[in-house]
Amino acid sequence: MSDTHVVTNQVPLLEDYNPATSPVLTEALIREGGEWGLDEVVEVGALNGSRQVQRWGELADRNQPILHTHDRYGHRVDEVEYDPAYHELMTAAIKHGLHAAPWADDREGSHVVRAAKTSVWTAEPGHMCPISMTYAVVPALRFNPELAATYEPLLASRVYDPELTVPSTKAGITAGMSMTEKQGGSDVRAGTTQATPNADGSYSLVGHKWFTSAPMGDIFLVLAQARGGERSDGESSGGLSCFFLPRVLPDGTRNRMFLQRLKDKLGNHANASSEVEYDGATAWLVGEEGRGVKTIIEMVNLTRLDCALGSATSMRTGLARAVHHAQHRKAFGAYLIDQPLMRNVLADLAVEAEAATMLAMRMAGATDKAVRGDDREALLRRIGLAAGKYWICKRATPHAAEAMECLGGNGYVEESGMPRLYREAPLMGIWEGSGNVSALDTLRAMATRPDCVEVLFDELSKTAGHDARLDAHVATLRDDLQDLETIQYRGRKVAEDISLALQGALLVRHGHPAVAEAFLASRLGGQWGGAFGTLPTGLDLAPIIERALVKG
Repeated sequence: MSDTHVVTNQVPLLEDYNPATSPVLTEALIREGGEWGLDEVVEVGALNGSRQVQRWGELADRNQPILHTHDRYGHRVDEVEYDPAYHELMTAAIKHGLHAAPWADDREGSHVVRAAKTSVWTAEPGHMCPISMTYAVVPALRFNPELAATYEPLLASRVYDPELTVPSTKAGITAGMSMTEKQGGSDVRAGTTQATPNADGSYSLVGHKWFTSAPMGDIFLVLAQARGGERSDGESSGGLSCFFLPRVLPDGTRNRMFLQRLKDKLGNHANASSEVEYDGATAWLVGEEGRGVKTIIEMVNLTRLDCALGSATSMRTGLARAVHHAQHRKAFGAYLIDQPLMRNVLADLAVEAEAATMLAMRMAGATDKAVRGDDREALLRRIGLAAGKYWICKRATPHAAEAMECLGGNGYVEESGMPRLYREAPLMGIWEGSGNVSALDTLRAMATRPDCVEVLFDELSKTAGHDARLDAHVATLRDDLQDLETIQYRGRKVAEDISLALQGALLVRHGHPAVAEAFLASRLGGQWGGAFGTLPTGLDLAPIIERALVKG
């Protein structure tokens, strides 16, 4: 064999590694009250890193779902066919409680443990959509105690059953959500789907939904315009309301929920996002008529938490692949990881990933305390999650692009996994409220719950006097929030500055000193360029990169 056929300087496959070894994730899990679940998180991470699960992720993404509107005889069936790998991923995720299991677990930190487990289950993001919605549906469903009593135990079950049959007869079920319509998008109040009451207390829904993910779920929460009447408080009802809609009715017949087509998306290929028509579909009211947004908003908040977690997870995944490549690839006589400029890039990516993970997990901790009745944590989550969802998700796409570039041309090739990561990166910023929606929701939190601003600054005051750069940023933020005349115009900057303040405070209080200093010098101190890899000189990068090394 001639020398030209000898393969050298190629990077070995990144497999049999455990994303649960990430120090920043482990530290946050313990800090936010989930130390008791550390072994579970490590177990899920080890499974995720296995060759088999990684292969499932590749197959589920490559072999996209197929919509069958009719059977061979012309009967309407409205079923989606998935690659078997998709069902393997769903089975494993539900078995390990990545879905609604925390609602059946009274231990403090159960939502934090669940957040950490989802953060190490990275093989394929598409199937996590029904997992996330099954988690998020429970608080909204509780507005109808009768329905909650029947279906909550099935949602929290550790059994995955993909058969399309009567939900109450199954060992476990999954949930979905239908809000957006083609004329409204994020403006859900512009929806035109109509709900007409029936004599038996149910409603008949007629209309279309523009974006319904996981259409093979067993139950859905749907927003529709109710005709009206009189509410329990004597006020007139009607208007946008929330409804419980099963795919299969209690008598075993298919509900009149028709799948029109599947979306041809940039990424998230394994998730069968669809357009839906309701043609007299049977549904039951959840909450009161006219209060649909108030009813379903907690479901939206929890899926927004998963968006923030998902983007932080994306950053750690891209970082792991970039570091792994740099450890094994040589250029100009030295490994890439030892080249000064590459170290600047890797450290910068690591700082962003750590800050994102800390804030996302802090919001998971606030969620855990909020569902247990902690009003202060509920207020912090109200403003922190809206701002954090905006900023963390906004950072994921440039982070993925830079991580891919660390692999050079090899990173642009599908086999590297980086193109799939890059296609997924913008998704979390778009779903459950795109950038402007999240920024405006931050302002809405300030306007409707002004005490959340007080709680925010109380949280930030815990680091007062520890670092002049953070103190200056917080002081400027306080002043900026007083200027209400232009605050909507500045909404994105407000959300960004709140997030940076929270990230800086978390790093000062709990972060590794080298990571904290790099964050403060660059993100708050102004010693930073317009791209990753522009950290200032004089920083201690060795421990930052060491924390990002891939471990089994």
